[in-house]
Amino acid sequence: MPQIKIQELEESFVIYLGGESGTINAYTLASTLISFADAARAANDFINPGYNIEVQVVALGDGSFKTKVKAVYEQSKNLFSKENLKIIVLGVIATFIYEHTLAPDMAVNVIMNDGSVIIKQDNKEIIVPREVHNYLQEVKKSEKFKKEIGNTFSTIEKDSSVTSFGIQKDMDTPKPPLEIPREKFTQLSALVDEAPESKERSVVQIENLRILRAILEKGTRMWQFTWKGIRISAPVIDDNFYEQFYNHQVKIAPGDALKVKLKIYQKRNEVAGIYVNKKYEVIEVLGYTSRSEQINLDNNNKTDTE
Repeated sequence: MPQIKIQELEESFVIYLGGESGTINAYTLASTLISFADAARAANDFINPGYNIEVQVVALGDGSFKTKVKAVYEQSKNLFSKENLKIIVLGVIATFIYEHTLAPDMAVNVIMNDGSVIIKQDNKEIIVPREVHNYLQEVKKSEKFKKEIGNTFSTIEKDSSVTSFGIQKDMDTPKPPLEIPREKFTQLSALVDEAPESKERSVVQIENLRILRAILEKGTRMWQFTWKGIRISAPVIDDNFYEQFYNHQVKIAPGDALKVKLKIYQKRNEVAGIYVNKKYEVIEVLGYTSRSEQINLDNNNKTDTE
């Protein structure tokens, strides 16, 4: 009997895209992962307020096509304790996907236990931790979550080389215990709103920026930063930050790092089907680290043999 244990998929799992070639179109992969990451963020907003989630690709595998992803959580502000963090977002997504691809013309038997919910249909069994099941009922209320899951399957549905979808716990497993055939993709792609998607959008993310050039007066002049290995320009429009600077509560210089809320303006690339970053704004400064503190930290981390 094919069996899915959602608890094994809560921290990381492998996305399996079935096909004969063992390769995949780059745009299909990029768009799929972006929509998947956006769905994870939408779910995380319900499950872990006060925390940010980043979905990382940690390995690419052979076979039909396999991509291992994991969720990394970060506290956005010191408002919540570590004990409140629920590392279940990926489990919620996996449960939602499998629930929506069960055959509608076959009976589903749901067994509610204290610690788990067991979903049985024909010869398939999905074991869901009770906590995941309970949070999923809240996440289902998010239109953005459902839309991004729909976008994920809409993307792979457009690629005729992808014949099936599955989720498995590791790279070594040849195939997932339960594959979703191509003809069922539409049950999830249909979640996408029928209205035309906006060509432009903005997102806000918690990011760390290294200062290359600072503008130490209010206005819209561009600071220069490095971010994830690239150089970007962005104004800092946080009045509170400038007030602290003018009162000498904050001292900054090139090389220092800022933890910020970064607003990213994006435009949709119609050919690729993905959004591309166009401009940036720092809307709030959450903290900073001086270059000297970074150097001291690096030195403290060195071993005696270095």
